[in-house]
Amino acid sequence: MNHTKKLNIGILGVGQIGKTLARKLAEAGHEVKVANSRGPETLKDLAEETAATAVTAAEAVQGVDVIITSIPFGKSASLKEILSEVPADVPVIDTSNYYPHRDGNIPAVDNGQIESLWVQEQFGHPVIKAWNHIFAGSLEHEGLPPGTEGRIALSVAGNDLKAKKIAMDLVETTGFDAIDGGTLEESWRQQPGTPGYCVDFQADALKYALATAIGEEAPRRRDLMLEEVEKMNGNFVTADLVRIGRSIYAL
Repeated sequence: MNHTKKLNIGILGVGQIGKTLARKLAEAGHEVKVANSRGPETLKDLAEETAATAVTAAEAVQGVDVIITSIPFGKSASLKEILSEVPADVPVIDTSNYYPHRDGNIPAVDNGQIESLWVQEQFGHPVIKAWNHIFAGSLEHEGLPPGTEGRIALSVAGNDLKAKKIAMDLVETTGFDAIDGGTLEESWRQQPGTPGYCVDFQADALKYALATAIGEEAPRRRDLMLEEVEKMNGNFVTADLVRIGRSIYAL
C-alpha cells in the first residue's frame, strides 16, 4: 500500500538494498530513477525488472522529491559533488553502515563520531537514516501490509521533521512499521552492533532495543557478528543471520 503521494525518487547505488527499494517503491506508484557509478547502460536489466528508469548519477538527483543513497559507507565522499546542487529541503535518506573490513578504518568514526554525522559531513547535505538496520533478504521478503500481525518495525532517525516524516512514510510503503528513532545524533542506536540492528523486531521490541543500546559495546558486537557469519562459509540464509544477531545482541 502506498502511504504517500506520488513522489519522484532518485536512488544512488543499486546493490541488494537499493535494488529492492527501487522495485518496491516503483511498484507502489512512485517515479523512480536509479544510478550507479558505472553508468545507466549497466542497469538495463535492473530497470526492466523494477520499472525504474536507469540514468546517470547526476540525472538521478535532478528534479526529485527524495534521494536515497545506498552505496558503501567508505565511498560517501564520492557523492558530495553530485549532492552539492540539491536543494537543502530535498530529503537525502542514507542506508549505509560502517564496516572497517570493507570500508577501511575511518579514524573519526573509530574514535566515536556517529556514523550518520560522518556521512552527512561527506555529503555536505542533511541526512535521514533509514533501512540501514535490516538485512537485504528481510527487506525483500518480509514486508507485510499495515496492521498485519508480526509486522517488522524499522527505525528512522533525523533532525528535519518533515524529511523524517517522508522517510517514515516510505518505510511503511516498503512493508514495515516505521518508528521515530530520534535525532541524527541518536542514530547510533541503529548502527551495527546494537540490539536493534538486523534482528527483525516488531515495534515494541525495537523501541526497547533502541532505548537500551550501549554505544561502547557496538564495535565489539559488530565484529563478533562478522566472525560468526564467516564461520558459516556462505552456507546460510537470512533467517540464520537474524538468529545469530539476536543471540549476540540479546537484551
